[in-house]
Amino acid sequence: MGLRCFIALELPGELKKKIYGCIEKLKAAGSDVKWIRTENLHLTLKFLGDTTEELLKSINERLISLSKSHDRFSLQISGAGAFPNVKYPRVVWLGVHDSEEIIKLQHDIDESMEGLGFKRDEKQFTPHLTIGRVKSMRNKDALIKELATLKEVDFGKIEVINITLMKSELKPGGAEHFKLSEIPVGRAV
Repeated sequence: MGLRCFIALELPGELKKKIYGCIEKLKAAGSDVKWIRTENLHLTLKFLGDTTEELLKSINERLISLSKSHDRFSLQISGAGAFPNVKYPRVVWLGVHDSEEIIKLQHDIDESMEGLGFKRDEKQFTPHLTIGRVKSMRNKDALIKELATLKEVDFGKIEVINITLMKSELKPGGAEHFKLSEIPVGRAV
């Protein structure tokens, strides 16, 4: 079995702290949600899944090549909601705005990884930051009420200067993420 890999944008520490405060507020609703640990907060661009070590070099080469064709950009993190919707929440998320560039970057990554045998994402990419996964509908109404208070909250910006190839190891206490490589976005200065 290979490595469980994904391509992501990492978040700055200050933003993670602010988001952690939001998660703590949502936890108080007492809902049955598996909240993302602060150190694991990231914005997924492409989940690769089971990846052989032999493929890592090719993945990196493709990421280096495509990242040079994109300029650096920033994203605004604000608002909160749930997929598929707040009445039947399965995933709790924070909104990602100013997202035209990230949609282009994700599309290029998806296309490039297809050339290495990874399946293209069937769903259209909707930039968001997953902060929790709903396990049951216990205290759902309290969760919905708390989410509504975060609709207009501005969490801050992400300056997109790198994309990161990560591996995830499933452990009894939850997944642990490890950085395999960091690729600068934009042309060399």
